Amino acid sequence: MKRNGIELSNPVIEVDDLCKQVALADGQGELRILQDIGFAVGAGESVAIVGASGSGKSTLLGLLAGLDVPAHGTVRVQGRDLFALDEDARAALRGEAIGFVFQSFQLLPALTALENVMLPLELAGVDDARAIATQWLQRVGLGSRLTHYPKHLSGGEQQRVALARAFAPDPRVLLADEPTGNLDAETGRAIIELMFALNREQGTTLILVTHDESLARRCGRVLRMDSGRLSEAP
Repeated sequence: MKRNGIELSNPVIEVDDLCKQVALADGQGELRILQDIGFAVGAGESVAIVGASGSGKSTLLGLLAGLDVPAHGTVRVQGRDLFALDEDARAALRGEAIGFVFQSFQLLPALTALENVMLPLELAGVDDARAIATQWLQRVGLGSRLTHYPKHLSGGEQQRVALARAFAPDPRVLLADEPTGNLDAETGRAIIELMFALNREQGTTLILVTHDESLARRCGRVLRMDSGRLSEAP
């Protein structure tokens, strides 16, 4: 099966009957955040997940990464059921297959730009982590900022470091959660152009959570969250 020219017979991510709920603070019942979510994403595809604040977008992204566990349902990454794995095995699969870009950058303040990008490579046991990290920082235009700490970088530069860190391990999937939310409009546009360029060049599957409809339309597909349910936009 193909969608928009993307082969889906062996999807990179496959979600089935995914539900998430949390106990209410007063102990009187539960709040259902996600209900009956199911979809598949093929290699190299770009997918936007849109919806109002509180609709469940970021919760879904966390489940796709195995950072949280559902009430029930499955998420398969490269054919492996995330929730059939223990926490250590899920972390290993994340390190191998998934990159992240967050709204809040999530850089470690005590590490330089180079060290932040090296970290996931070192955790994965990559021998030439320094060389690879340097190449990626040069690729995102930060070759002259290798030894700068996050506090000495602008917001746009910090997000470029985050992009380099996400792409350096050569992930099959990039998950981006409102990646321009803390940036001004001009810097945000530059970051988005860079993210899509890297997505095309690397053939990485991109799943992007955004409230920006114009940004969502740049993706091959748009999935819409509404009160915890997911539908495909026409």
